[in-house]
Amino acid sequence: MTQTIKELTAVINNINSLEALAAHTVNADRRKGVQLAIDRRRKQLLAHKQLQQKYKTMSKYEQTILNQQPNALICGIDEVGRGPLAGPVVACATILNSEHHYLGLDDSKKMTATKREQLNEALKSNVRDYAFGIATAQEIDELNIYQATKVAMQRAIDNLTVKPTHLLIDAMELNNNIPQQAIIKGDAKSVSIAAASVMAKVYRDHYMTDLAQQYPDYGFDKNAGYGTKQHLTAIDKVGIMDEHRKSFEPIKSIVSNNIDE
Repeated sequence: MTQTIKELTAVINNINSLEALAAHTVNADRRKGVQLAIDRRRKQLLAHKQLQQKYKTMSKYEQTILNQQPNALICGIDEVGRGPLAGPVVACATILNSEHHYLGLDDSKKMTATKREQLNEALKSNVRDYAFGIATAQEIDELNIYQATKVAMQRAIDNLTVKPTHLLIDAMELNNNIPQQAIIKGDAKSVSIAAASVMAKVYRDHYMTDLAQQYPDYGFDKNAGYGTKQHLTAIDKVGIMDEHRKSFEPIKSIVSNNIDE
C-alpha cells in the first residue's frame, strides 16, 4: 500500500543527516508533495550543518587553550552600552560548561530579541558560572567610557564564584594577573565572548525597560538609552535625569549652557 504524502513527510522530517536523506528510498517517489518535503528537509539540514560548522569555528580560541591546558577555566567577557546617552555600561563574565553546545550563538546585536532571550535562559541554566559588572552613568562621566568599561569588566570577573584561569575579552585588555587575550570583534569569533555578549545585552535591556517604567517619557524600553528622536525630544521637554551621561553630547552642551545661564 502506497504511503500518503503526509506519512512520508513525517518520515522525511525524522531523517537527521544530508547523507541519510540523499540515500533514502523516499527520493524515488516523484509526487510533488514528497519532493517539496525532501527539499524543505534538505534546506533545514544544511542550515543546521552550517550552524554546527560556525560553532566549531567560533570555538577555536577556546580549543587552542584547552589543547595546552585541558582543565582550563576559560572566561569570556563582553560589554554592552558604551554608546547610549543614558544608563550604565554592563559587562558579563561567562564560563561555559565543558559540554557547551549553543547553536546559533553569535554577536548579540545580530540576533532578534526573542533569540537572545531564549539563549540567555539556556546559558543561565547551564553555564559553569556567570556574573555581571556595572559602571554607572556617574562613573562613566568621571572616568570616561573606555575606563568605565574596564571597571565594569573587572567587576564582572570579581563577582564570579569560580576563578577563571584564562580570559577571552572583546577588544580590551585588563590590568590583572590572569592570562588573557583581547579579540577584535570577539563576540562574533569566540563562543565564550558571544555568550557574555548575549547575557550582558539581555541584562541591560531589562534594566532599561525597568527604568522606562519610572521615566516613561524617554522611551528607554525601545531605545535602550540611545539618542533617538523620542529620547532627544524628551530631554528638551522633561530635562536631564541622573541616568543621563553628562559627558556625552548633546547632554554635555545642555548642562554647560544651564551652568552659564
